[in-house]
Amino acid sequence: MSAPARRLLGPGGVEVTELSFGAAGIGNLYSPITDEQAATALDHAWNAGIRYFDTAPHYGLGLSERRLGEALRGRDRSSYVISTKVGRILEPADEVSGDDLADGGFAVPRTHRRVWDFSADGVRRSIESSLTRLGVDRVDVVFLHDPDNHAEEAFREGYPALEKLRSEGVVGAIGAGMNQAEMLTRFVRDTDVDAVLCAGRYTLLDHQALTELLPAASERGASIVIGGVFNSGLLADPKPGARFDYTEAPPDLLARARALRTVAERHGTTLRAAALAFPFGHPAVASVLVGIHAPEQVTDAAAQFAADVPADFWQEAREAGLLPPEVPVPGPARGDIPGEVRGRDRL
Repeated sequence: MSAPARRLLGPGGVEVTELSFGAAGIGNLYSPITDEQAATALDHAWNAGIRYFDTAPHYGLGLSERRLGEALRGRDRSSYVISTKVGRILEPADEVSGDDLADGGFAVPRTHRRVWDFSADGVRRSIESSLTRLGVDRVDVVFLHDPDNHAEEAFREGYPALEKLRSEGVVGAIGAGMNQAEMLTRFVRDTDVDAVLCAGRYTLLDHQALTELLPAASERGASIVIGGVFNSGLLADPKPGARFDYTEAPPDLLARARALRTVAERHGTTLRAAALAFPFGHPAVASVLVGIHAPEQVTDAAAQFAADVPADFWQEAREAGLLPPEVPVPGPARGDIPGEVRGRDRL
């Protein structure tokens, strides 16, 4: 099995693998794992050729960053890329009581509380804390994390702070990460972001990002990292009760996912392979982020990513009305050629 190819993340020169490691799971998302289990999963990812790792202070109240930093320690720092996020400052709790499951969804002691902060000072403080937890002297990519309800502060203070840090060489690439496409489009059009992380809005079942975000990214030379490619699990295993965007999938989407699975199997591939391949039909997409916390998940993700998805699958999916005709699909050369910087020059 060949290692994932690499693409440039916008014009800033940061190069990422097309398949990337989403580190929320090693922050004990929904259920606990041990330090050893997290380290083993990360070792498997490294051995599979994954060199792009995405984390955030939010994930396990810093646990994800600490575990990621520990697993990568001792490896050539120039050989891998880390992205983290800003917007939630971790402040020590007055007293430790219970766990974070109800507040944040992570099975960790409630040692800290999250404070929304997209101010310039908050951005710098957040990055400094992340560097300490990761045990590195720089992060390659920083995303403004879920600024949905903090747009004014994020655009007025948070983004300019990131732009200044990029100009100082503290970070290599900057952007925003969200579960919506509309505000990400505004970031791409109105700022000089290198990339945005779009979760769940460009998948086999959800094409919202194609309306404005992806065309804007192509026009501006920005890149898109796609998260949530399985839409909370529906596209991984479309069984009754499967989730779509964190809640039980409605019957029509479940039926569509099951129909896509049938078409995939008829053409000798899998629904998971098609879901991982699909975003690369659009040239603005640089990487697909897969949430991983166990070695077997790494093995499966790498195998499915490398699997062939025949052109006949895409053709039949369109003919059956499972994919709109205007949605681009991958060609046979996906992953063969690293992406090039598209469009603009940085002023």
